Amino acid sequence: MPKVAKELGALAVSKLKDPGMHPVGKVAGLYLQVVSPTSRSWILRVKVGDRRREIGLGPYPAVSLKDAHTKAQAERDKIRSGVDPILERREADSRLRASQTLEMTFADAAQKFMAAKSSEWANPKHGDQWRSTLETYAYPFIGRLYVRHIGREHVTEVLEPIWLTKNETASRLRGRIEAILNWCKVKGYRSGENPASWRGNLENLLSKPSKVQKVRNHPALPFSEMGNFMPQLRAIESNTARCMEFAILTAARSGEARGARWAEIDWDSRVWRVPAERMKAKKEHRVPLSDAAFRLLQAMPRTPDVVFPSPRGKVLSDMTLLMMVRRLGVDAVPHGFRSTFRDWAGERTNYPRELAEVALAHVKGDATEAAYWRGDVLEKRRRMMDDWAQFITQPYGGSTVIALQRQATV
Repeated sequence: MPKVAKELGALAVSKLKDPGMHPVGKVAGLYLQVVSPTSRSWILRVKVGDRRREIGLGPYPAVSLKDAHTKAQAERDKIRSGVDPILERREADSRLRASQTLEMTFADAAQKFMAAKSSEWANPKHGDQWRSTLETYAYPFIGRLYVRHIGREHVTEVLEPIWLTKNETASRLRGRIEAILNWCKVKGYRSGENPASWRGNLENLLSKPSKVQKVRNHPALPFSEMGNFMPQLRAIESNTARCMEFAILTAARSGEARGARWAEIDWDSRVWRVPAERMKAKKEHRVPLSDAAFRLLQAMPRTPDVVFPSPRGKVLSDMTLLMMVRRLGVDAVPHGFRSTFRDWAGERTNYPRELAEVALAHVKGDATEAAYWRGDVLEKRRRMMDDWAQFITQPYGGSTVIALQRQATV
């Protein structure tokens, strides 16, 4: 049993000014530590197990002598019950710090998720779409909530106002919220089931997207009008018009044509090799160039990189092509000309359906189509693209017998 010092009263304690440790009695090991006349604090010196501890009880006179007695006795009671007050404080501090690191709001989590995954996105536009939908529809409801508190009721509160009126946007938003919350679970910011998942969860509360969404095809120009459209397009002297013409001749997506680089053109084999990173399917696409497409490229000025640069030397924007088509008074979008090509191939030629699908760089389906992908059937595709280039130069009703009479087999 430690020796208890002579008990000092409040007045005597107030007069302790000399630097050092001054025992004050009543509770064994209780000291007033004097650093300077204006810096004094309470210390409990005690042995815990085989270790000696100095436990701080607070500053004097903010903590009075009476309160110091009470605190010191409480610490001794803990020790008798098998608790080390120092370890207890350290564990409490550790739990507090750990808890604070988990206090992640949905808005903060979304920012971190997008930063972590942005390298996987095909272009900056993808990231802009993520940020826009989250800021517009999700953040007002759950942006400030801690992700560990977000439940199904919060997700439905976000989705229900736009599920029927803007279902395509709402469906994408749901998937984005689900992805962010999955990331949060792996990172340890939340636990349990994902309240934004569809199967076995929101599918029981919301209408199926297929029952709500209206199928919207890209407006396309009928192939019967191509013979009148192409002269108007070719009369325009601009890189935008040449890019649109090249996209039509190659049945390429707008982004693939706009991003075409000179390094992708194989002049010897007359093939345009679109690298995988610029393709929707992430697979290199080889385009056999028709005579018309090859002549178009030969006539283009040799810029350092992009084949069809903007006035500033950058890649043309999709809106630039769209506005040009609209100025020509055509009810179509750049992407719609791929549908025009597909309709022509199916209705006006004997070329196999699969051959047209390969030309459009559509993802392979069954084993039959897979054979077309393995060999690429370049020369048969080249004949098809030559026939397409010839067809669109003539008013509808002109000579189209070349494509109809040629029986293409593989």
